[in-house]
Amino acid sequence: MNKKQIIIDKALELFAEHGFAATSVQQITEKCGISKGAFYLVFKSKDELVLAIIDQFMRQITSDIDWIVKNEEMDDKLLYRFYYANFQSLKQYSNFAKAFMKEQSHTLNEELLRKVQYYNKILDETISYMVERLYGNQVKGIKYDLVYSIKGFLKNYTELFLFFDLPIDLDRLCTSLAEKTEILAKYTTIPFMSDDFLRIYHSSIEKEVSTDSIIEMINESLEGMEESIKRESLQLIKEELTNPSLSPALKRGLLENIRQDSRCKWIAYLLENFSGF
Repeated sequence: MNKKQIIIDKALELFAEHGFAATSVQQITEKCGISKGAFYLVFKSKDELVLAIIDQFMRQITSDIDWIVKNEEMDDKLLYRFYYANFQSLKQYSNFAKAFMKEQSHTLNEELLRKVQYYNKILDETISYMVERLYGNQVKGIKYDLVYSIKGFLKNYTELFLFFDLPIDLDRLCTSLAEKTEILAKYTTIPFMSDDFLRIYHSSIEKEVSTDSIIEMINESLEGMEESIKRESLQLIKEELTNPSLSPALKRGLLENIRQDSRCKWIAYLLENFSGF
């Protein structure tokens, strides 16, 4: 495991236990067994560390959902699996999310808002793809309303995880939301959202993905990774990005080799969606 990931993992434990304000860089470095100098070589500040944790969470959930929506069998369980992946990931980071919500004014800044917009757009596009895959022309006029209704379900029911200390039956919740979505898709007749509305809404949001940035992520993931098929696949992908020579079938195989590793999910997502890999 590389130094950046060690810091993130230990900081998550401390933030969940003590909160952001009460957790110092000194405590984090002691927990990691590193010096302050080593910490500041990776992160410029504690706030930058918090943003990295948010990035890690959003990258994991984005790549997981994108894979489910685009690759799993299209049956009456697809909506259920979509909702389940969302809430399961949230549950994994719930302690961090609760601490963040309590002190969000301390960490809210322009960079965070930019990240929220960025991942929000990706979520819109993923849900839109799922809606088209499930319903096609059946919801042509109300597609965007359905997309925003699904996002509303995610947002509103997330509050159960963040603000109430209640046992959550995740299976029942996701089954219920899948049913509600099906009802909206079948019976909604009056649209509100439109293509023009969405173009305005997303006009200032751009995806900043380049080959160099993906290679940088690959180098970061390779750091501390033991010899394995995943490491070899990452190295071959890196070579392919700079000197293309592999067949489409081989490239698909390399992506499958790295997809299940939490350190590589986001790389696989970017390669599939934005790089033409």
